[in-house]
Amino acid sequence: MSITILMSYILLGFTLAAPIGPVNSARLDKGIKNGFLHAWIVGVGSMIADGIFMLMVYLGMVQFLGVPIVQIFLWLSGGFILIYSGIESIKNANKISLTYTRAKDSLLKCFFTGFILSISSPLSILFWLGIYGSVLAKTAQTNGTESLLIYSSMIFLGLTFWDIFVAALTTGFRKLLNLKTLITISIVSGASLIAFGIYFGYQGIQAL
Repeated sequence: MSITILMSYILLGFTLAAPIGPVNSARLDKGIKNGFLHAWIVGVGSMIADGIFMLMVYLGMVQFLGVPIVQIFLWLSGGFILIYSGIESIKNANKISLTYTRAKDSLLKCFFTGFILSISSPLSILFWLGIYGSVLAKTAQTNGTESLLIYSSMIFLGLTFWDIFVAALTTGFRKLLNLKTLITISIVSGASLIAFGIYFGYQGIQAL
């Protein structure tokens, strides 16, 4: 199990969390208003929701990962969702806005904001089914099912790193937090998602 492979899974998790959507907008808003801890707690709520989706996909798919047609479906669908998400991230980069208000929110409210935004999204389960399912299929084929938990943990670690990064950005690096910075992050993360999507799509086409 090489460090490079582990790092690639961490990078995937980091990239998946990076597009500036509803959850990241909430992170930024709470962080700007209330500081590091509130932004981080929004992310914790979101990550728990993501963890629930990942667990659902893991428990539902793990017994089918050895079936070639399932692997092909997951690679192709995951590649499509990644490329689509990447294009949307780049296309919507100019629609990002920063709002500043002075209301103080409780940590519990911040937690449920992140959790509800993630768990209630109708696209979340499709997102994780396509992308995480593709990762499971690739990992099972290359390294066997015994490595699935380790690589899944690396993806979740990437999500955690992003949460800490955004929370830090809204506090210690507020001078860097402007529309240009957020647009750049959205474009770079979109390009990364497209790159991962092309890779997954290639794996699916190659398996046909």
